[in-house]
Amino acid sequence: MALHNAIGAFDKTGLMEIVAPGRVHAMFTPTIGGSYVPTDYLWQAPAAALVLGYLLGSIPFGVLLTRLAGAGDLRQIGSGNIGATNVLRTGRKGLAAATLLLDAAKGFVAVWIAERYLGGTGVVAAAAVFLGHLYPVWLRFRGGKGVATLLGVVLALHWPIALVYAVVWIAMLALLRISSLAGMTAAVTAPLSAAFFGRFDLVLLLLALALLVLWKHRANVDRLISGTEPRVGRKRG
Repeated sequence: MALHNAIGAFDKTGLMEIVAPGRVHAMFTPTIGGSYVPTDYLWQAPAAALVLGYLLGSIPFGVLLTRLAGAGDLRQIGSGNIGATNVLRTGRKGLAAATLLLDAAKGFVAVWIAERYLGGTGVVAAAAVFLGHLYPVWLRFRGGKGVATLLGVVLALHWPIALVYAVVWIAMLALLRISSLAGMTAAVTAPLSAAFFGRFDLVLLLLALALLVLWKHRANVDRLISGTEPRVGRKRG
């Protein structure tokens, strides 16, 4: 780092103080990569990732797209969920596909921006965007179930995990035609795949997010046990 007329000094905690004649310019903290960042940045970057992630995650694409297409209020259709499976119940396959892609995209974009521009705070953004999708303030905290958004998150964090996730999701859906079971199974593979690929730093995060997916599907689990869970392509009874 080149600073004119400045002197760098290290204190006992590893902080580097950049001093110019007459005043202190900034305090810098060493990072894992060996570079130094302003100490204030250590809380500003995670805070920005948290806000950015939540705001992106809380965009209810399913609700917006169905309203724009004149298909009514998605929350009053089918299960009332704002995800792609419920959009499919409107009979608009294109809208359902767009909802799935956009819900996944917001997960990816939030993590990618945080990793690239906010000091590698992708894990913070991952949790925030996921919680924003599940509990959006605009919909009184009644959001989606997180399967598509989690796919986008793992794609940005470590793409091989996303590959396993997508393959399992598609395979289960093709074999059983039960959207909820396919989504839950895919979510459970995320922490397992992270461990398999040696990304132990992601295991706890992905385990927590997978458990939230299961929690949001608790009504589906009850119907699966009773044998009343609807299959994709069939109308709800």
